[in-house]
Formats: sequence, structure tokens, C-alpha cells
Amino acid sequence: MARSFIPSLITTVSWEGFRFAGHEIRITEAKDCYGAVVWPSALVLCYFLETHTKQYNMVDKNVIEIGAGTGLVSIVASLLGARVTATDLPELLGNLQYNISRNTKMKCKHLPQVKELSWGVALDRDFPRSAASFDYILAADVVYAHPFLEELLVTFDHLCRESTVILWAMRFRLEKENRFVDRFKELFDLEELSSFPSLNIKLYKAMKKNRRSA
Repeated sequence: MARSFIPSLITTVSWEGFRFAGHEIRITEAKDCYGAVVWPSALVLCYFLETHTKQYNMVDKNVIEIGAGTGLVSIVASLLGARVTATDLPELLGNLQYNISRNTKMKCKHLPQVKELSWGVALDRDFPRSAASFDYILAADVVYAHPFLEELLVTFDHLCRESTVILWAMRFRLEKENRFVDRFKELFDLEELSSFPSLNIKLYKAMKKNRRSA
């Protein structure tokens, strides 16, 4: 999960280099935007996807990433064969599209899509349940000290079908994270797949609870 930083003195634009799924991936970050930085949880999720292809086969699967940020996780899922929709706030889409295009063009079976998604907003219009069906939802570091945790939970619930698998990497910082996990478990069955104590990161698998049993 190592990264290498290439300064702009050598290239016209500074970027960070990663290697996943047999490809070098060059990511440009936006230092003035909190959401356009590669966080450690994204590296954890990418590494997991790359090393667990038998258990979680991405080939031809419909995958959506929420809070895609720089697009690293979406890029790796695309390189592993998934049909990916990468989503984030409108102000992040330019850099997200740039990173995805430069790292997936002519390399992926399915061309990734970039789409706006503000958590909890216009979900029925932009992601109607009758049309939007996802095998996997990917999320890395979407829970932190922001005021939209309830909207995030609504978004998870809206995008999930009975068979949808959520793969979610999360860094624990404050008590808010624990409270969100407790709320999350009211709607979803949650299984811890991996833990990285030195980083305070846990990787979870989740599926929607059977409504009748819940």
C-alpha cells in the first residue's frame, strides 16, 4: 500500500503514485479541498479488493462508490473488471473525472462513470430504485466530523438491495464514529473483515437486514 510523491518540479502537475491490480496509478490531489485527498482508508480498501478477488469478484459487477474523492478506489475496482459509478459532491467531480480518465482509459473492460451524489438529496430522481441496482457499494472514510451522518445513512439504505454488499473502510477518530456504527447496525448486518489498530481503521462488510426479522 506504499505511495510515492512526484513533485511538480519533475512533471507539469504533482501527483502521487500507487500500484494496484497490476497497474501504476497516478492520482492528482486537490490540497485545498478536504475531499480530494487520498486517505489511508482508501488504501486499505484498494488493497483488500486486490487481494480478495476470489471472495469479492468485481468482474462485470455493478459497483458504486460514495464519497469517491480522488477516485482511487473506483479506479482499482474498474481495473478489476467492475462497472463503476464514482460519486461525490459537484465541486469534486472535475478532479475525480480527471483522475479516473487518466488511469482507466484503454485499460478497463468497462468505462467508469462519474456522477454527482449529495448524500440524502434527490435520491429517487438520480438513483431510482427501479433502475439503480448495485452488487457492491464501496466507501472509504465517509464517516468523520461532518453534519450529514443521517443523510449518509439514508443514502446507504436507498442504494442497497437485499443482495447488495457494502465494503466500507473507516477510520475511528471521535465518539461520533461509534454512534454512527450503532445507528448503522439498526439497518444493516455488519461484519468486521480486517482491523488496523495502528491506523485506527477497520474494514467492514455489510448487508441490509431482512426487514421482517429487523
